[in-house]
Amino acid sequence: MSFEHLRHKPPRELTQPRELLIVCAPMRSNINLSRIARVASCCGLDRIICTGQASLDRKIARDGADTITIEVRRTLPPVLERLRDEGYRLVGLEQTTDSHDMHHFQFQRKTALVIGNERTGLTPDLLKLLDDVVEIPVWGLPFSYNVATATTMALYEYCRQFPNG
Repeated sequence: MSFEHLRHKPPRELTQPRELLIVCAPMRSNINLSRIARVASCCGLDRIICTGQASLDRKIARDGADTITIEVRRTLPPVLERLRDEGYRLVGLEQTTDSHDMHHFQFQRKTALVIGNERTGLTPDLLKLLDDVVEIPVWGLPFSYNVATATTMALYEYCRQFPNG
């Protein structure tokens, strides 16, 4: 068997648009937001809703800086309520008392993945608005993954469950 490296292999075609949306609490680092935008673009998403000072570093976000629309809102509760009215399932990515292990969680196609701040996570006022919370198991220290890394894992799991869109 022989393997040949294919640099910049064309992306797979989606048979239908993704119905996944990322919603971010204020990020402390535009590096994390830029990493999230890059992976969101790789996953076929086209927008992220953020609060706070949201800007992308083009060197990190790469093509995501051109393909992802960043919508900035003042606060998240009204955004989450509107998304619920539009039929989105609101799923937080956080460690909580009743969170689901992501290895056993079935996403709904129309999902808004709610991402917390790097230090404070998802605040109690946001947690009470969510339909579900998923967490990613950790087997060592520190006790949680970096926010961009965790978001990448959650996006990958969603795409694994819905590979065609």
